[in-house]
Amino acid sequence: MNHPAEMKLHRYMADAANGKSKISEEVIQKIGSDIMDALRKQFGGRDKKEFRLRMSNVGRPSCQLWFEKHKPEAAQPKSNNFVMNMMLGDIVEAVFKGLLDEAGVEYGDSENVVLKLENGTEINGQYDIVMDGAIDDIKSASDWSYRNKFDSYDTLAAGDGFGYIGQLAGYAKATGKRAGGWWVVNKANGKFKYVPAEGIDINKEIEYIQEKITKVDSDVFQRCFEPEDEYFRKKPTGNKVLNKHCTFCDYRHTCWPNLIEAPQAESKAKFPKMVQYVELREEYING
Repeated sequence: MNHPAEMKLHRYMADAANGKSKISEEVIQKIGSDIMDALRKQFGGRDKKEFRLRMSNVGRPSCQLWFEKHKPEAAQPKSNNFVMNMMLGDIVEAVFKGLLDEAGVEYGDSENVVLKLENGTEINGQYDIVMDGAIDDIKSASDWSYRNKFDSYDTLAAGDGFGYIGQLAGYAKATGKRAGGWWVVNKANGKFKYVPAEGIDINKEIEYIQEKITKVDSDVFQRCFEPEDEYFRKKPTGNKVLNKHCTFCDYRHTCWPNLIEAPQAESKAKFPKMVQYVELREEYING
């Protein structure tokens, strides 16, 4: 375990599973209030607003932010499960905070903060919690992300397309507190863990944010990532696939006009996995 509070939480949850602990009415009311606020936010309509940097998006790649500012109409339509997925994340955060309360873990609740950069830019945001003098974020994750992306700080840094590291660094800089890490809850089975932000360089992340703002403000679009070579059973296929950092970008089809999603070319499986190809050899296209 990476945090002293993890043991308290596990003990409380073990007691709850065996009917040995209860949750107070006060905490129930707090969780309920937080969930009602989340419902109003997620189902209150999503009118298009003027682009602005926020702590929740400032860690994302500059190319994605450029599209959000200059060509928002190019975004792919949101999937039918988008709002439900966001809502589940809000519920997880509300319940998790309640469990911290019941487990006797001391923490400071979320507050609005402003990150003031040297170039005069101000970025608003709301961190999740402060624990032991450090800013922590609460994240819900798929089973794959829980086991792989959130295995450690290094694995998160290797594929941080949602900008969680920049977001945490921004909160830390704005508050003058340490960057703690991430409390991650597996949406598939309810497991949870703490991933410390070991190795995070807050000043470097802030410099990166400032460089990113310059690119976003420019009239000239710059790609952040190049396609990757596809390998099948450790052998190159000659095809190019979408960079892993771009997988969930709403603008990937505009950035890569030839992008196609197709069954893995070399696979002979009955139900091969789908792959996003930037370049696909002609023999695969023609069958």
